[in-house]
Amino acid sequence: MTESLTVFLADDQSLVRSGFRMLIDAEDDMTVIGEATNGLGALTALTANPADVVLMDIRMPEMDGVEATRRIAAAGLPTKVLVLTTFDLDEYVFAALKAGASGFMLKDARPDDLLNAIRSVAAGEAVVAPSATRRLLEHVVPRLPDVPGRQDPRLDVLTDREREVLVEIAKGATNAEIAANLFMAEGTVKTHVGRLLSKLGARDRVNLVLIAFETGLV
Repeated sequence: MTESLTVFLADDQSLVRSGFRMLIDAEDDMTVIGEATNGLGALTALTANPADVVLMDIRMPEMDGVEATRRIAAAGLPTKVLVLTTFDLDEYVFAALKAGASGFMLKDARPDDLLNAIRSVAAGEAVVAPSATRRLLEHVVPRLPDVPGRQDPRLDVLTDREREVLVEIAKGATNAEIAANLFMAEGTVKTHVGRLLSKLGARDRVNLVLIAFETGLV
């Protein structure tokens, strides 16, 4: 029998945690192994007993989700962070993604979408909802410090085709959509994505989106 995915809940609202626990524990392939009301409690618990995925709220007392995410990544814990948020906290989500989160979901997401996001993150993928990503980055990019734009040296290692693929990724396009938009096979798109991750030192697709905006490519 396949071992269940382990999930940790970090949220200061008990009703939110209860709802997520009921939803997750009802699945055959995942189970909640712990809860915390703040980032410090989550960090302490996950250091002792890492989960596969932690659902991380942003605004919590004592230690917020951004700092907890940063410390989880810095400690090299195997736990993947899936940020749960609302759009009024966009700037915090950007910070969490920079800190090492593997993706983000809105708290009002459909149950099936949240469950699939947990599975995707646990499998090493990044959860990037196209429409949400566009709105998020449109909101936070004006808050970023000035960057050198298209001449950013990080882009010098990319071919023209790789830049085109990176632009599509930043727009939230899936591999299938990129293939259609750029008239190439989906397997070729996957190859380009792999090269982008390697050349740019990006940990996942979310990181590629952030790099594309930071460098002024989009």
